[in-house]
Amino acid sequence: MLVLFETPAGYALFKLLDDGKLKNPDDLYKSFASPDAANQTIKLKAFQKFENTIEALSAVTAIVEGKLSKELKEFLTKEISEKEMKKESLAVGDAKLGGAIAKKLNIKVASDSSVLELFRGIRGQLESLLSGFPSADMNAMALGLSHSLSRYKLKFSPDKVDTMIVQAIALLDDLDKELNTYAMRVKEWYGWHFPEMTKIIVDNMAYAKIVKTMGVRTNAQTTDLSDILPEELEKEVKDAAEISMGTEISEEDIENITHLCDQVISITEYRTQLYEYLKNRMNAIAPNLTTIVGELVGARLISHAGSLMNLAKHPASTVQILGAEKALFRALKTKHDTPKYGLIFHASLVGQAAPKMKGKIARMVATKSSIAARVDALGEEENPTVGLEARAKIDARLRQLEGVQLTSKGAKNLRPQQQKFEPKHSAGYNATTDFTANTTKSSAAMEVDTDEKKEKKEKKEKKEKKEKKEKKEKKEKRPREDEDVEMEDVSEKKDKKKKKKSKSE
Repeated sequence: MLVLFETPAGYALFKLLDDGKLKNPDDLYKSFASPDAANQTIKLKAFQKFENTIEALSAVTAIVEGKLSKELKEFLTKEISEKEMKKESLAVGDAKLGGAIAKKLNIKVASDSSVLELFRGIRGQLESLLSGFPSADMNAMALGLSHSLSRYKLKFSPDKVDTMIVQAIALLDDLDKELNTYAMRVKEWYGWHFPEMTKIIVDNMAYAKIVKTMGVRTNAQTTDLSDILPEELEKEVKDAAEISMGTEISEEDIENITHLCDQVISITEYRTQLYEYLKNRMNAIAPNLTTIVGELVGARLISHAGSLMNLAKHPASTVQILGAEKALFRALKTKHDTPKYGLIFHASLVGQAAPKMKGKIARMVATKSSIAARVDALGEEENPTVGLEARAKIDARLRQLEGVQLTSKGAKNLRPQQQKFEPKHSAGYNATTDFTANTTKSSAAMEVDTDEKKEKKEKKEKKEKKEKKEKKEKKEKRPREDEDVEMEDVSEKKDKKKKKKSKSE
């Protein structure tokens, strides 16, 4: 039996001297207990050395993918004769590679558990079986080849490092906090001297530049602020400086305030530079995700997940509530409604939706974002085609939920577009055309109808009056009848008493 063994230095073809040893794979380790025993069990037949690292890398990648490379095919056809191909069998460690060799070279291939035990023995005594390759050199070759293979498998590129995004978005958030603190301190500090300018100038950068150029408010009329402010605001600031109610400050105070303004200006400029860097990096690493949710939201999703690969492993339901973990577990604990969105709420598509539709749009954005993250992490395309298609679908869904008719071909069974109302102006009022439906009746007939109606009304009124009178009479009769009955009862009682007395006498 022939044995094909791959090493970091090249291909090795061994000859197994006793094929019967493979029948007992449990005892095969004894044949490789020492270098002498290994040389008596197996013998090197041929060896082909790799010329450079590129050839070694291509050979190893072909073996990992289970493909038969040109170099390996030439080596096997050169070293194995036609007679040996018909008689001998070839032991190969990888079953997939063995199938490719058997298909193309028409040779029997063995790749079972006994072959794996044989390979384990060869690997243990490889230094004695291969002369001229010390173990230190072989280990160095293995290390270099493993690094090259790792770079190839991961498709390593410095532009694809997502750790830079995680650090950049964290620094951007820190800069926002510091910038907000410094700007508020400048406004509060300088506000003692010129409080009216705080209401006029809202932008922190413009406020710091004005304080730096103007200094004390008495210099407002002589300083030129046209590079910082438009004419209307400049005039308003100068007018407010003349009638300001602020306190006076010394030159030492204004120096310290200007130093703080320099810090605000420098931090703001660095923040804009960092944002441009983050934007370019996001377009290079995750173009599809950036197209759907934007640079900042996409970077925060990657940062929260840990890496782009971790974000690609998350399902869409997790991406939707990523960043709202506290609210989720609080809702589960108190048995309330779970949150509908987390970091994805700040995406522009979710912000465009109506308050009632934000949950549906957030669910769809999370679904498309998870697909885009997988394409960015595992795909090879650099164009954001998947992201553009997904964003178009989300826009169409948003317009459909809002009741606006779609312009695409697949827009069917939707509400028709309402046409603009245009009033129709008539020529003018015509009295002859003003008639009712019963104009065929004569005036005499109309008078008869009115008389009949009057009679009917009078009859009704008489009946109502009679009914009212009868009711009143009945009410009056009832108490009289009751009094008569009581009188009768009293007279009966008196008669009974008299009869009793007469009897007793």
